[in-house]
Amino acid sequence: MNRKTMVLTATAALLTPALAGCGSATGGEAGSGAIVVGTTDRFEAADYAPAPFDPAYAYDAGAWNILRQTVQTLMHTPRGGGQPVPEAASDCRFTDAGNESYRCTLRPGLKFANGDPLTAKDVKFSIDRVLAIKDENGPSGLLSTLDTVEVKSADTVVFHLRTPDATFPYKLSTPAAGIVNQKMYDGKKLRTGFAVDGSGPYTMKADVKDNRLVRAVFTKNPNYKGDIKLQNDKVELRTFEDSDAVGKALAAGDVHMVSRTLSPAQIKDFSAKPPKGVKLVPMPGLEIRYIGFNTDAPVVGNKAVRQALAAAVDRNNLISKVYGKSAQPLYSLVPTNVNGHVNSFFNKYGEANTQKAAALLSAAKVQTPVKLTLTYTTDHYGDGTAAEFEALKTQLNSTGLFDITVQGSEWASFRPSQKQGEFPAYGLGWFPDFPDADNFLAPFLEQDNFLGTPYANNAVRTRLIPESRRAVDRNVAAPAIGEMQDIVADDVPVLPLWQGKQYVAARDGITGVEWSVNAISDLQLWELGRGVSG
Repeated sequence: MNRKTMVLTATAALLTPALAGCGSATGGEAGSGAIVVGTTDRFEAADYAPAPFDPAYAYDAGAWNILRQTVQTLMHTPRGGGQPVPEAASDCRFTDAGNESYRCTLRPGLKFANGDPLTAKDVKFSIDRVLAIKDENGPSGLLSTLDTVEVKSADTVVFHLRTPDATFPYKLSTPAAGIVNQKMYDGKKLRTGFAVDGSGPYTMKADVKDNRLVRAVFTKNPNYKGDIKLQNDKVELRTFEDSDAVGKALAAGDVHMVSRTLSPAQIKDFSAKPPKGVKLVPMPGLEIRYIGFNTDAPVVGNKAVRQALAAAVDRNNLISKVYGKSAQPLYSLVPTNVNGHVNSFFNKYGEANTQKAAALLSAAKVQTPVKLTLTYTTDHYGDGTAAEFEALKTQLNSTGLFDITVQGSEWASFRPSQKQGEFPAYGLGWFPDFPDADNFLAPFLEQDNFLGTPYANNAVRTRLIPESRRAVDRNVAAPAIGEMQDIVADDVPVLPLWQGKQYVAARDGITGVEWSVNAISDLQLWELGRGVSG
């Protein structure tokens, strides 16, 4: 996901003094009333981001975490992970051997939060709307295999696919397929601002200052009918300027849980000596970070330069200097704990292989040192990004093969400039839309890809992606998925660096913390409760 960019993700926002002590837990305990969750995510309504919570526009981890609480989907990822299960639907399944027709039956008595009935017509409207608007920053690409949506009856909808797509149930579990009320949303244009109207487990009230969300109050939706079991009636999500501010609020008892984003230094400190009454909970994570390349740009348009960078980079050094236990080296776009992962970059280049990098440049008659600017975003992925790029510059320049400079840019200008091809090399992150290898490959390699990259590989687009999507048994897709990873390692349109580990910090007395964030960084506020936590 741009999220993401995917999983397009941790960002910064504001904490107003008036909110700083609101809901404080007396004596550092969980207290009563709303459970307060702190985040450094930025939620802003501006010209470049007019509709942060519209499912046709939203495509980053923070915004999707708002939508997952409020807008229902036909399917969802179950508590412990695994294959999607029905949510607004009572049953969903492929009805043909070729995986090109997918039928869903809705739960009886579904209503939007305002009491309006929810029918199959609303499902069709919602998904057709995402495809009709097709915002360049939005998630419509996730639905690229969808041809038409057919309403069979008031409670039955059939999705006809252009090509076989065994991952389609996963896509129906994302906010890209969120069901919205036709009375509240225009079918052809975005709904600007912060309002959200759906049929999910909560309703949401936004507290806004200077066009930024400073607090979102989630209240139990009395009309909700679905697979989710709520453990609370109200949760507040408060935004903070940085990791230091949210960490201090947690230690003071002003917030009960922090999920996004603790800094590497905080994780180290909290592991060794957490604040009184606070526990640090490690969780599986699938966030990845990488360098992307404009393969039409001077210098990096030469594949040998990209390959030499892949050979020279020292992931272990980068992680030890900047991220510590919160990251691990990654040698593919597909994380190590996702089925189909292959260590393609390590197999081809090894690690910090200056001799190989020099040979690649020499064979291509590239003059050294190669001058190149790496651009990163200063306010989107947490406090370690600047240090990460300084470390990359130091290690690459120390080889004598490169003359690297780095520059930072705020996300508001970074992302549009990156998509327009203004940066030859740039740092981005990806939080997956769903935990399948397809979602770590296709968004980067398809024609209408997330990066807007000019890179194209005919074998990947016309043979390997379609071949991998035909397999309902994802083990059967492994050869095609592995071949794609090897092609990426050879062509290097992107250079994977590391895979993140998730940590949640929470105060004593808050239960369900271990279920509150899943492997793809979905925030599941309904799991949080009060009681005796271990």
